[in-house]
Amino acid sequence: MIKNQKTATLFALLAVLMWSTVATAFKITLTYFSALQMLLVASLVSSAVLLIICYRQHKISLLKASFIQRPYFYLLMGAINPFLYYLLLFQAYDLLPAQQAQSLNYTWAITLSLLAVPVLGHKLRRNDVIAIALGYLGALIIATKGDLLALDFVSTLGVTLALLSTILWACYWIFNSKNDADPMIALSLCFLCSLPMIILTVLIFDDIYITAWQGWLGAIYIGLFEMGLAFVAWLTALKYAESTSKISNLIFISPFVSLLLLSQIIGETIYPATVIGLVLIITGLFIQKKN
Repeated sequence: MIKNQKTATLFALLAVLMWSTVATAFKITLTYFSALQMLLVASLVSSAVLLIICYRQHKISLLKASFIQRPYFYLLMGAINPFLYYLLLFQAYDLLPAQQAQSLNYTWAITLSLLAVPVLGHKLRRNDVIAIALGYLGALIIATKGDLLALDFVSTLGVTLALLSTILWACYWIFNSKNDADPMIALSLCFLCSLPMIILTVLIFDDIYITAWQGWLGAIYIGLFEMGLAFVAWLTALKYAESTSKISNLIFISPFVSLLLLSQIIGETIYPATVIGLVLIITGLFIQKKN
């Protein structure tokens, strides 16, 4: 593929725009669906989208071959993402203000650097240590609304689930770092492998008969954009990119646009502590990216 930075930037901005809307979509949809129901519908939609893209790219035959080659790997990856990761994330959004759940989720890259030490044998650099300190200080400020000494969380369980989701997301990327399969094939297999797990969990623990049309619209939107087309746009941006660092920096636009949308669309009051904490997290991530 011929490298084209302008095309890469366009696809990256498209992905960022889609990711910027999902916190609002999560919160609205959770007023009609449970976290499990939302996960079920969104996963069905995203799986269908990924299959269509694989078909258009003439990669359907590779799905079976890749799965047969590493069946347990893809079953494990599907259990991590989208099943457990999104289930914990959606539950966190259900328990917390969206601004808190979203901002805490942005510490996943810092969690990744920590887990890479024991799992991949990486060494923490000085910049990593600074990023970790800033990132988790920012997370604490967000979770306590700035009242650090009181340690009074809106929902201790919600904060715990949000942080646990970052561990799952980091594990997903660490395990996939050694997977040389086509990224589209790998992502599609993860979603397809997760579907039986999600369906069975809904049948056991929730109501499969979900009728609220507002919830259906929201879950379809989430499956189409957050869990489907946004990843495709991002992967396409990386393929075209002459400089991946310039592309990856664009992702930091997303949380601030998302806060604006949360304020304007669902009327969520944005706490000053959220902005301060988010700035600390993003600053930490920028420092971490420097050589």
